[in-house]
Amino acid sequence: MKILNLLYNLLSLLLKLSFILFIAFIIYIYIPIKTTQTVTLPKGSISKTIHHLNKQGYNLNKIDAYIIDYLLNQPKSGTLIIGEGSMSRIDFLKKLSSAKEAIDIITLIPGETRPIFLANIAKKQNLNLEILEKEYSKFSAYEEAGIIPDTYYISKNSSEETIMKELVKQSEKRYKKIALEVLKKYDKKEWLRILTIASIIQKESANNQEMPIIASVIYNRLKKNMALQMDGTLNYGKYSHVKVTPKRIKTDKSKFNTYANKGLPPYPVCSVSIPAIKASLNPKKTDYLYFMRNKNGVHDFTDSYKEHLKNIKRAKAFPLEGKTN
Repeated sequence: MKILNLLYNLLSLLLKLSFILFIAFIIYIYIPIKTTQTVTLPKGSISKTIHHLNKQGYNLNKIDAYIIDYLLNQPKSGTLIIGEGSMSRIDFLKKLSSAKEAIDIITLIPGETRPIFLANIAKKQNLNLEILEKEYSKFSAYEEAGIIPDTYYISKNSSEETIMKELVKQSEKRYKKIALEVLKKYDKKEWLRILTIASIIQKESANNQEMPIIASVIYNRLKKNMALQMDGTLNYGKYSHVKVTPKRIKTDKSKFNTYANKGLPPYPVCSVSIPAIKASLNPKKTDYLYFMRNKNGVHDFTDSYKEHLKNIKRAKAFPLEGKTN
């Protein structure tokens, strides 16, 4: 009888302790936690996640690790959107596996140059420009135009290497697809020429509809061994937004000066859009050798130098600045 009473008392004590522990656990998981807008989690074990969160100001411990391990899902890695404010501990721990990843939006517009684009990324993302340049060169086969103009979604707080690797990788995939469709092969030496021509088309065209016609002028001039004499080639690199003046044409000694040098520039002068690439691959069949921007902002094309001079004269009669080629 004494043994039964002892067992009963022991069981009763265990039940009371269990109940107390249960209540304590419930109170613990609903203790409010002050949260930041985002948290950054590493890949790896749960203990590594807890340690990383503690470094970011969250007071977590082994109990939290056990809760995640036995009751919840494996936390994500990367920068997650938690939301600044306050939430219960259990809701916070749940968020680690369900929150959306924070992203940065990076946009490259058609016709922009690599130096300007990378400088903008460095400033916006608070990254090192020299490292961005180095990583671009490591991943891209092209000094310019290695990244297709587009809007890219990149994990927040990505490194210079991660950003350049991802942007170049996506661009290379699209380049290869177009090349295989049209040329049946993706030869980077041949593609460099295509991109170089496309970059001039990009700089010179008033709109996408003009691109195949501008392409025809470029090919026609190259075939006749004429200098391209196109202003857009002088908007390379850091000169992307610098006005091309007669003085600039006379003083620029680079191979991008297609007034002073015959043939194509050594490599693309800017980023190129898909329409520009397609125009480079499939130019319109014309005899045009000249074009001039008219009062409507588009170009008048001709194969006659005499007619071209008339187009120049007409353009100068209007406030809109003419662009001659």
